[in-house]
Amino acid sequence: MPLLAVNDLATYFHTRDGVVRAVDGVSFSVDRGETLGIVGESGSGKSVTCYSLMRLIPEPPGRIERGIATFDGQDLLQMDKRDLRKIRGDRISMIFQDPMTSLNPYLRISTQLIEAQQTHQDIDKRAALSKAIEALEEVGIPDASNRVRSYPHEFSGGMRQRVMIAMALINEPDLLIADEPTTALDVTVQAQILDIIKLRQEKLGTAVILVTHDLGVVAGTCDRVNVMYAGQVVESGSASQVFHKARHPYTRALQKTIPSLQKKGQELYTIPGLPPDLGKPITGCAFYPRCPYPKIEQTGGARPELANLGDGHCFADCHFCDSAGSIESVMTKGDVSDADLPGVEAKP
Repeated sequence: MPLLAVNDLATYFHTRDGVVRAVDGVSFSVDRGETLGIVGESGSGKSVTCYSLMRLIPEPPGRIERGIATFDGQDLLQMDKRDLRKIRGDRISMIFQDPMTSLNPYLRISTQLIEAQQTHQDIDKRAALSKAIEALEEVGIPDASNRVRSYPHEFSGGMRQRVMIAMALINEPDLLIADEPTTALDVTVQAQILDIIKLRQEKLGTAVILVTHDLGVVAGTCDRVNVMYAGQVVESGSASQVFHKARHPYTRALQKTIPSLQKKGQELYTIPGLPPDLGKPITGCAFYPRCPYPKIEQTGGARPELANLGDGHCFADCHFCDSAGSIESVMTKGDVSDADLPGVEAKP
């Protein structure tokens, strides 16, 4: 039984200009000790999915329209707010995108780390301070016994991110949601932060949901990957399946944007066009206007559902696949070779 099972999650924002379907029918699960990556462009619904699970969507204008999110036998979306507050920050923790806006600028780091513990544990202030110092040392803060009394503005961006990680892990959660934990950090600090999360995960058996747009980070960190586009999951599978046997056109286009795969001196690849307006109804394949594959006339109708290729590898049967039954049949007939498809070359 998975630690977290999400089924048909939908979160809409009701604005003056209409209803924005930010998340529209997302389903996935996470096992204990597993790392699930959620990737996609900005605006694809990654962060809103996680905020919905934590019930941190501002209401109004946001509203969770439907869905079930079962965490260790309890539905987070139907849980009483008082019971939910006991879980948030304790059994489920979150690393937010911007640590400067997540940390209180008026309070010392020590105060914030102590508060995180005393809210959920029966622990005195002295013991909580000692544990806070140990947590900062574990995430690589130098001279932690003195720096713990500093204010957030006295830390660099990378150190603030480390503080956020220490705060998220200090109560040894069962599930850690890391929302773009390495954004705006240099590659050295990125690697250090990911190593910290991995070490704590191995030590505690924590399940991790890693939200990012960086496919390179996902490839070296995650066990399974969900690719999101326009509020829905368009491909899902193990990291190996998604990276070496990608089937959805959007997944392959994303892979092609990885800078390390570009030839030296070549202009970096960008996916042509723009994501769809989620404030307007989407019919058929949402990626259709930007898809580099041969196109057939789009007939509208419902958005494609995930088709299971076996071994847990799923992708949305898009317009290209529908034109010939499946992407496999097109490649077998030789109309389009694997080398012609955008993205990382598929491996056997």
